[in-house]
Amino acid sequence: MRWAVAETGDGGARLCPLAPDGHAAGPVREEPSLAEAVRSRPEVERWVWRSTTEIYRRLLAAGVRVARCYDVEAAEALLIGHEEGQSGQPRSLAAAWARLHSLPVPEDAPARAAETQPSLFDPGPVPLPPGTDELTALLEVYAGQVARTAKAEHPERMRLLLASESAGMLVAAEMARAGVPWRADVHREVLNGLLGERYPGGLEPRRMAELAEEVSRAFGPDERVRPDLPNDIIKAFARAGISLSSTRKWELQQIDHPAVAPLLAYKSLYRLHTAHGWSWLQQWVRDGRFRPEYLPGGTVSGRWTTNGGGALQIPKVIRQAVLADPGWRLVVADADQMEPRVLAAVSRDRGLMEVAGSGEDLYADLAARAFHGDRAQAKLALLGAIYGQTSGDALKHMADLRRRYPAAVACVDDAARAGEEGRLVRTWLGRTCPPASVAPPDEAGLPQDDDPPAGYAKSSAARARGRFTRNFVVQGSAADWALLMLAALRHALSRAGLRAELVFFQHDEVIVHCPAEEADTVAEAITTAAAAAGRIAFGDIPVRFPFTTAVVDCYGDAK
Repeated sequence: MRWAVAETGDGGARLCPLAPDGHAAGPVREEPSLAEAVRSRPEVERWVWRSTTEIYRRLLAAGVRVARCYDVEAAEALLIGHEEGQSGQPRSLAAAWARLHSLPVPEDAPARAAETQPSLFDPGPVPLPPGTDELTALLEVYAGQVARTAKAEHPERMRLLLASESAGMLVAAEMARAGVPWRADVHREVLNGLLGERYPGGLEPRRMAELAEEVSRAFGPDERVRPDLPNDIIKAFARAGISLSSTRKWELQQIDHPAVAPLLAYKSLYRLHTAHGWSWLQQWVRDGRFRPEYLPGGTVSGRWTTNGGGALQIPKVIRQAVLADPGWRLVVADADQMEPRVLAAVSRDRGLMEVAGSGEDLYADLAARAFHGDRAQAKLALLGAIYGQTSGDALKHMADLRRRYPAAVACVDDAARAGEEGRLVRTWLGRTCPPASVAPPDEAGLPQDDDPPAGYAKSSAARARGRFTRNFVVQGSAADWALLMLAALRHALSRAGLRAELVFFQHDEVIVHCPAEEADTVAEAITTAAAAAGRIAFGDIPVRFPFTTAVVDCYGDAK
């Protein structure tokens, strides 16, 4: 049973049951409280609402959790991409309603600035036209989306994608509320040990200042070089007779000069200081928890992003501060060789599916079959196929890979060709990569300006797009699988009545914070959820999706 629910301006709610075609199946009810309207109807299997990000956050604050939902705005983004190849188009309920009625489409509200507490001045949802009732608009848009989904290239897969994206929204909201357990005192000890003491007035910490001085001295007694300014570094090396095109690590490592070692050390500490230093700690950690705002489907491929906080790029050294509460543990699970396994599943290559289902180490099993036992060569060849490496050792082994696993290589080759030709490319479930003409410049492989630089041929842009879509069909399908795994894990933890909480997720890693006595049950639930996600997404095939799981007190000890 599905019910639609919409908030009213006074904190109440209007709701009604839904028929399979998305239209109302009963009278509209009015309730004085959104939380009470949902809490009093545990029989509802799935709630249909405008936006999980806003609505579920308030429900969680009131102590109300739901099993399943359908997020109309998340669905609108996916359906527009599938139907029209449009990425980043307005997705609000108001925009979807306007499209349905062939009216001018309003822009989405600007994303609010990243912060630790909700603002008193949040813009709120994009308003509907005056006189338009929100529940009425919701019912119209939802019924329209049900009809549009039925016309998708693979309707059942598309329904599964919409459901899993909505499930991801629930997980994201719950993780933000639970928060990652974080010891601020340990974080400060790490910073003090690596950066040295802080100086007043916003000056660089002691160790960074010392390294900056070493860099200047390396260029000469009268040189004053700012290592945080790339142009300063490039000019200083030019004066020393060394030409650089950038200050990237790989380019600096090719140079034999005494400034290189302190410069690389400075750059490493600079990233730590600016991204996860004392200011970050003060802004983001409250009451022993780090609570980032996750954005499911934040990239074209479906991978998550965050609104500030850098949650998906926590440096290894800072992971020492992620410590379980007393009597609790962190169950850290990392998917093993996820993308090659997904390639086997989406390509239906019999040989590669057999390899992906036979053991824990896919690369070792592949090497035993095709690369004379050389695991490094097997890994290089398979990743080269996925990422489009066309030179060196990757190219040398591609012919053998193509001969032994023709369907797998053809799968990514076809995706690359479609990208080069400007056609749409889809994941297994139907998430769509738009053509280069409507893709963000960074996704298309072009510079971040209106015109390509001199000598940047159109064919080069097409090849860059082909490399992106070659990976997209695998990476995006892996993101779809991960959503199903999260949904299955969330359901399993709830059904078992555990106190365990999902607290962290990135594309191939999940962390559950749980009482110590629940750790083994949680680890088993992760394994079961991964297998279930594989069956639900790809059917009854031999491909396995194993996790490497560690039960630890400290995240830094997991790897």
